[in-house]
Amino acid sequence: MKPIEFISMIGSSAQATAKRTGVFASITIAQAALESGWGESGLAKVGKNLFGIKADSRWRGETLILQTKEFIRGQWVVVPAKWRKYASWQESIDDHAAFLKQNPRYQPCFQCLKAEAFAQALAKAGYATDPGYADKVISLMNQHKLQALDESAP
Repeated sequence: MKPIEFISMIGSSAQATAKRTGVFASITIAQAALESGWGESGLAKVGKNLFGIKADSRWRGETLILQTKEFIRGQWVVVPAKWRKYASWQESIDDHAAFLKQNPRYQPCFQCLKAEAFAQALAKAGYATDPGYADKVISLMNQHKLQALDESAP
């Protein structure tokens, strides 16, 4: 899927979720794009999981097992992981925001006034094992001018 199609497909959902939760629409879209390969990953297609949110013992919904790359002890390794499975991308977007809001380690993110700072706070809180995660999210936001969706939220 082309980036413009993906942004168009989830943009209004990201804006509505931002209004309810405080998770910037630009963050939601950039993370979804990065984590799902613009909606083309197996996890996004099979599990409707746009964000790579794993299923831990607290998760009560459906799950699936797929391989993932993790940055562990200074190197990339491929490991199996148990993922949350959703009925739709909208459900994934809603759960992503709830996951961030309910997890105390991400609370500093919600003090950020700019999406770029939110991305840096997410990475600092350990959202991803990739040491370049915040830079990648910010790069996608800038490249596709996603911050405009924050400013024009309905």
